Amino acid sequence: MAGWNADTAAGPLGAGTVTLVEGTSFCISLPTGDISPDHPHGLFFQDTRILSAWSLTVNGQSVEPLTAQTKEPYRAVFAGRITMPGGYADTPLVVERTRELGFGMVEHLTVRNYSMKPAECLIAITLASDFADVFEVKEARVQTQWEEIREVDANSLTIRARWQEVRKSVVVSSDVAKAGLEGFSYRTTIPARGSWSTQLTVIPGLEGAAPSAPVVHPAVGQLSRSDQRRQEWVAKIPILHMGNHSIERTLRRSYDDLGALRIEDPAHPERVVVAAGAPWFMTLFGRDSLWASEMAMPVDPSLALGTLQTLAERQGTVVDPVTEEEPGKILHEVRLDVSSSLALGGKSIYYGSVDATPLFVVVLGSVSRWGFAKDTIAALLPHADRALDWIRDYGDRDGDGFVEYERLNDRGLINQGWKDSWDGINFADGRLAEPPIALCEVQAYVYDAYMARAWMAYDAGDATLARELADRAAQLKARFNEQFWMPDRGYYAIALDSKKRQVDACASNMGHCLWVGLVDDDKAPLIAERLMSPEMFSGWGVRTLATDMGAYNPASYHNGSVWPHDNAVIAAGLMRYGFVEEAQRIATALFDAAAFYEGRLPELFCGFSRGQYSEPVPYPTACSPQAWAATSPIQLITSLMRYDAHVSHGGFWMDPQLPAEYGDLHITNAPMAGGRVTIDIADSVPRVQGLPDGMVFHQGHRPWLTELVEQAGLRKQG
Repeated sequence: MAGWNADTAAGPLGAGTVTLVEGTSFCISLPTGDISPDHPHGLFFQDTRILSAWSLTVNGQSVEPLTAQTKEPYRAVFAGRITMPGGYADTPLVVERTRELGFGMVEHLTVRNYSMKPAECLIAITLASDFADVFEVKEARVQTQWEEIREVDANSLTIRARWQEVRKSVVVSSDVAKAGLEGFSYRTTIPARGSWSTQLTVIPGLEGAAPSAPVVHPAVGQLSRSDQRRQEWVAKIPILHMGNHSIERTLRRSYDDLGALRIEDPAHPERVVVAAGAPWFMTLFGRDSLWASEMAMPVDPSLALGTLQTLAERQGTVVDPVTEEEPGKILHEVRLDVSSSLALGGKSIYYGSVDATPLFVVVLGSVSRWGFAKDTIAALLPHADRALDWIRDYGDRDGDGFVEYERLNDRGLINQGWKDSWDGINFADGRLAEPPIALCEVQAYVYDAYMARAWMAYDAGDATLARELADRAAQLKARFNEQFWMPDRGYYAIALDSKKRQVDACASNMGHCLWVGLVDDDKAPLIAERLMSPEMFSGWGVRTLATDMGAYNPASYHNGSVWPHDNAVIAAGLMRYGFVEEAQRIATALFDAAAFYEGRLPELFCGFSRGQYSEPVPYPTACSPQAWAATSPIQLITSLMRYDAHVSHGGFWMDPQLPAEYGDLHITNAPMAGGRVTIDIADSVPRVQGLPDGMVFHQGHRPWLTELVEQAGLRKQG
């Protein structure tokens, strides 16, 4: 996920926190619906907190929570009651709040009086906006002091703020409550068995423009903008029915969360990409967005294309030690509106990622196989070649054939792979590895990037380039298996350090090497055995670090926790090497865990064993929803289905290995080569209907790129 150093970790959100997300907006609140300034809560729009406090009282009494339920990723309902000064056990006043995000927020507030007598009520909403950027809030160090002006006009309150040359504003309005400088209030008598309601709307101002926007809430009988967006999303994605209703719920929740995490490139509204995750990363991330779109390919391949096109436009062109930009490098993260310069590198785009660049080429290879127009793919090939140039010229700085990282300034990330916490890469005895560091999984991505670009070159008739890249891949595989393998341990080093020593911790990273075929066949059984050992497999998934390692901590971010996306990649790698039962165990464990989170897998959870605790233990600051966690169930199912396509070869492949307890599977409206297909799997027997002309169904696995390259005679087996 998004990186952090020793002093930049996110603080806990608090118990019962409700997080809503829609596009670049997200809202974090207490289970009452209130937004507390004592927690990292708020309503955020384009990385700016436009509400830092939002508190409801009735007759001066706060709301006691009863329930908070998320209806859709962008809508929640809250129910609570108003405590009475005399301390009665039951009270007649019940509060209902329905909140929806879109461009801003709309909240429908109702106070119901269940008494047989009228109730005199002073209903008040107090609010504040500090316009803090997301880094200030995440790290609990709000520093920027804005000059604030509040303007009241009947039923609306406008807060305008200025800091240096930056201007921001927010407009809050109500249909009946009266506005004041602190918020809104209304004195009323609620009849016996009656109710009182108001609708509050929060609209962010746009710099240089009047603070107005399309109304969030529609006219009666019409869909809101968020509902319309969701309806359009549902119409274009597969419809799934499964015998196991718990797994079906998880997959449908994944579809919903993926839809809510979509954001548009402001310069190209037709390009939709996947934001990394809520609450802190509702923006484009190189690694996260690439992984999520890769795993979501069978649901909507256009997400991967939009992600590639957006990243290509921001591909590095110069050497900048501050942002760690380099020619050909793919960015780590984009920040939409960071005014306090707390972002990594101090600018809106930061490039400190060692793996986003090879993953860009890998995902392009996948997109090319899913049948997009040749000119669309051709337009991205120069960017892929620049990415490969970066691997050669900057990624492999010492010329040893491996890609390493070392941050270029003290504000950048210490670790720049997916385990990017400051202590995420360590030796078996717990010592931290010193950079430059060559991660095992990064070599796997580079290997796959070479293979993907080799095949695209061969497909386009450039046999010379194809052969050159295939040779590079073969050399990398041989070199990797020689220098990363530890025969006395029976597994791969997680990395090589600055002195080319094997960083000998037993970590999950090596499972990614299975995914791309970098592992020698004779070593794969030992890797599978180690990944599924009691030290690595918790019963809820494969841990990031084995329990017998010096740095192991089940409640850490990267040193013993369980990450769904990590497990999804490992399961895909196990399936590739024929370890079906092991992949099934991982998938089933993750689906079991999802059931405890109402079908939504979080970014990560703690690595305690299933025998120790009967439920997966939450990690306090895990993002949820989070893009690659949302797409992990999709990857798990498609891996077990052996579901893949290669449109230029006219083929669609599937060879289901679903556990019996999953039940039968029925999928309609699945995208395939510009058409839509229907898939039925009963007793592991697949049937496909509606394949477009020129497409043929094959029962088996799609030929791996390594197999295609060898069949084409481009290289000898590495």
